[in-house]
Amino acid sequence: MIVRPIIFAFSIGLSGALIFLTLGIPLPWLLGPITACLSAALIGIPMKGVTVVNEGMRTILGVAVGATFTPALLFSMGGMWQTLLLIPIMVLCIGFIGVPYFQKVCGYDWVTSYYCAMPGGLQDILVFGEEAGGNIRTLSLIHATRVLVIVVTLPFILQGYWGAALNNPPGVPASSLPIDQIILMLVCAIIGWRVAKHFNMLGASILGPLILTASVSLAGFLHQRPPAEAVWLAQFFIGMTVGVKYAGITVQEIRKDITAGLGFCVILILFTLIFSEFIYVLELAPPLETILSFAPGGQAELTVLALIVGADMAFVVAHHVLRMSIVILGAPIFDKIFNKEGQR
Repeated sequence: MIVRPIIFAFSIGLSGALIFLTLGIPLPWLLGPITACLSAALIGIPMKGVTVVNEGMRTILGVAVGATFTPALLFSMGGMWQTLLLIPIMVLCIGFIGVPYFQKVCGYDWVTSYYCAMPGGLQDILVFGEEAGGNIRTLSLIHATRVLVIVVTLPFILQGYWGAALNNPPGVPASSLPIDQIILMLVCAIIGWRVAKHFNMLGASILGPLILTASVSLAGFLHQRPPAEAVWLAQFFIGMTVGVKYAGITVQEIRKDITAGLGFCVILILFTLIFSEFIYVLELAPPLETILSFAPGGQAELTVLALIVGADMAFVVAHHVLRMSIVILGAPIFDKIFNKEGQR
């Protein structure tokens, strides 16, 4: 029965969120569903998400980021060029180390290794990798592990090393917002998402609402961000989606794919720390924004963290959009260039 795995996923994710909330653990609406759904997947409970709902929840993040745009903020974005130039260098470094790691150390074929090493958007990489002949299940587990490890470890790094507050509400209560502002945000979310999806825009569910909301905000019509309840709801579905990716996992997949994914995460974390330290030493950007911008996790998950800790949203989003754009536009091209023998 198709509905049962969906009900399981929602119930388990909600239980995890409530347990984390009761225990006072940071980011309960994000980390709770991830932990609960991952645990359920490991013991074989069938779970499934609803794609359209999951994408719809991401529009909330797009609206939240777009609503922060002001003329002063746009003017300040011109000063990002030095750190933005480091993004393609970091992507190349990850690729040159990651591909041999997956191929020579982990024993995957060339195509699977190549797309496992690309730190882009999970859905886009899976599409490209499958079309190129890679192992779709391996790709899914490797990238789900990448997102999981970054999202779970980064909050504690931010809290322990920089003292970032992770329990702050991400917005004001819905009851305190004018109804016309809420309606305007809903319109921006739906129309921005659908138009962007129609034109096959990269990260349509986030960037479409972001662009439309930013335009409306800059025009002086929108003065509020989405209420806290909406952002918590987005966190819940994002966390549940990450955990559900492990549904149906086998012992062999844990032994090979998850282990390989964890090893790759060590490589990613090292590169993140190296580039962040370089930027910090040269005083090119604040440390909190730097680590959030260069951590190669999921755009949605890192946007949530940036919202919670009060980071410069424009800075963080600009770097992740550039990273995803480079990977998505460049991955198929470099696949053809370096895979001259057509290895599959």
